[in-house]
Amino acid sequence: MFDAMTRRHGQNGQTAGGVKLSGHPISQRTLKNPISCTGVGLHSGVKVTMTLKPAPVDHGIVFKRTDIAGNGALIPARWDMVDDTRLCTGVSANGAVVRTIEHLMSALAGSRIDNLLIEITGPEVPVMDGSAQPFVFLIDCAGVVEQDAPRMAIRVLRSIKLQDGDRMVSLEPADSFQVDLAIDFASAVINRQEMQVEITSSAFRSEVCRARTFGLEQEVAMLRAAGLAKGGSLNNAVVIGADNKILNEDGLRYDDEFVRHKVLDAVGDLYLAGHPIQGRFQGRCSGHAMNNLLLRALLSDPTAYRLEPMCETLVVPASGAEVLPARAVAAASA
Repeated sequence: MFDAMTRRHGQNGQTAGGVKLSGHPISQRTLKNPISCTGVGLHSGVKVTMTLKPAPVDHGIVFKRTDIAGNGALIPARWDMVDDTRLCTGVSANGAVVRTIEHLMSALAGSRIDNLLIEITGPEVPVMDGSAQPFVFLIDCAGVVEQDAPRMAIRVLRSIKLQDGDRMVSLEPADSFQVDLAIDFASAVINRQEMQVEITSSAFRSEVCRARTFGLEQEVAMLRAAGLAKGGSLNNAVVIGADNKILNEDGLRYDDEFVRHKVLDAVGDLYLAGHPIQGRFQGRCSGHAMNNLLLRALLSDPTAYRLEPMCETLVVPASGAEVLPARAVAAASA
């Protein structure tokens, strides 16, 4: 899919259909109505209720622990609030924590939600089915409204790269948010998988959001002894048995569901930048910890990025007959 997009859209503002121009500013968005769900935390096993509430312009994504009194229960969903990357991404502030936020953050990124108050009755976001799809469904049910303020983006200006042995993450300049990710597991079921995708709302829904978290059956006892995976089950994770067979009765949702879920995680982790990223992310055998370190490296260097308003990209066809949004040209040529 990403390869097809790069063939259609050339460099220097040229596309197969004409010349790209910046159009109308894109607005910030929030939910139209509050909406709630109840479920268990993947690692804590604690049953929680979570309510997504509309929030004003420039509010950002903020968690509120309703089981903790006072404003100390407010936790911004931001890169510098991350304090736990052990098999999940967790944030904390003033002694309050919320864990396993990456699937929800991924759904918010893919649905273009900028401002939201997330009230939660416990320390971990409910895992639901192990993917981002239930959260996308909640957003659709609540409805989305545009707000009277421009949506800002973090444009990557130069390459940032971190490497630790075989693991690598990087961000490079690009005109859209692109993910290029590869994983390599000893399990014969997973092995080496790769995915390259331009993260648009439609691509996120069709290619990414349904991919579930996964694990090996032989690791479950070890994880639970470490206080993790207490809420994990075949209802919310893909489990690979000792015989290298998928234990879930319905099998996989995609042949390469494992790498797609890692893309889902990366989209959620990178949305903790506080604004959508305009750049190309590459990950090789990476995870939550390296994703957060990459954000810290980028945002601690003012020469590596620029904050700017997002604008709809327009395409002037070579004939000059009509000006179309770039997404319309892409859809017509797909």
